[in-house]
Amino acid sequence: MSNETILTNATLVLEDKVVKGTIVFSERAIKSIDSGVSSLPAAIDVEGDIVAPGIVEMHTDNMEKHFVPRPGVFWPNGLSAALAHDAQMVAAGVTTVYDSICAGSIYGQKDYRREIFAKVIDAVAEGQDKKLFRIDHAIHIRCELTGDELVSDVEPYAAHPLIKLVSLMDHTPGKRQWRNLDDLKRYNLGSGEKTEEQHDADVALRMDIGPKNFEKNWPIIVEMFGARQIPIATHDDTTEDDVVLGREAGAVISEFPTTVEAATAAQKHGMATILGAPNVVRGGSHSGGVSASHLATLGLLDGLSSDYVPSSLLQAVVKLNADFNLPLAQTMGMVTWKIADMVGLKDRGRLKPGARSDILRFKVLDGSPIVKAVWSQGVRVF
Repeated sequence: MSNETILTNATLVLEDKVVKGTIVFSERAIKSIDSGVSSLPAAIDVEGDIVAPGIVEMHTDNMEKHFVPRPGVFWPNGLSAALAHDAQMVAAGVTTVYDSICAGSIYGQKDYRREIFAKVIDAVAEGQDKKLFRIDHAIHIRCELTGDELVSDVEPYAAHPLIKLVSLMDHTPGKRQWRNLDDLKRYNLGSGEKTEEQHDADVALRMDIGPKNFEKNWPIIVEMFGARQIPIATHDDTTEDDVVLGREAGAVISEFPTTVEAATAAQKHGMATILGAPNVVRGGSHSGGVSASHLATLGLLDGLSSDYVPSSLLQAVVKLNADFNLPLAQTMGMVTWKIADMVGLKDRGRLKPGARSDILRFKVLDGSPIVKAVWSQGVRVF
């Protein structure tokens, strides 16, 4: 039929293996996957390129870059910012993206996030409602539990239908991501935003107020979103106690565990783990956390997010396969079906008949993935 796309002579990445063959899909769903080469006139010879499910991204801060392209500079047209972000994500092979936005601020730090919070939600809603995006968007709210205004920021949007994921963050110095205060000092002074005296004063204030707000906000946020059965992730788990605290609150994902101890505990307690793909590409965490590649080789890494670099997703997939000898089906699964399963999207993330026809075609050149084409629900969007 005319609305079908046939890709043949393809390297097909299935859930548990890689095969040579042909895939047929329409705007409704994947219709068939077969071994061998199709001789149909409509078949597109992809010359051995890799054909995989479209990437499912559950944590990216990339939207913020378009709303605030420079410090203190706010882009006046929210929809245009969201559309630019959408184009960048699809160019990275992403077909489903959970746009991450922060609620609550760390005592005046990064207050721009409070200013754009509602604007981002409104822009994503407009893009989705008017079918302006190339790919599927949802909202991931990152709740800074140490923030004074967290509950008042979030409450008006608690029932918003686009909110599909919530993460619980605690950036108190001396805990989780910043358990090592030297790492925090190096990070802050390296950015040039603070003098050493300002840094020391800021840390003292945050260590005093942060735990109090955390204790107050944690049960409120957990109840607010748990009642809607929205998946909850904990953030920067460092110890088994961190993991247990989240699991008892109903969390199903340990997002960016910072130690082998935390990742091991997450697996023990039935929580999925994700780390940032830039961690894989760069060879380690920018804030002193555990190496994502190391966790992958230990069997403690379930999924990857782009965090702050969209193109890092495919780069990490290729690097884990080439440099750490992990099967391509396994590494591709870290950005497709495993993420889809974590957030409850059972209709996508796999190449199989009946699945949503979100398709990615790419090749690898000198270790770099080159995106050749992307289809969202069977329609070519890149």
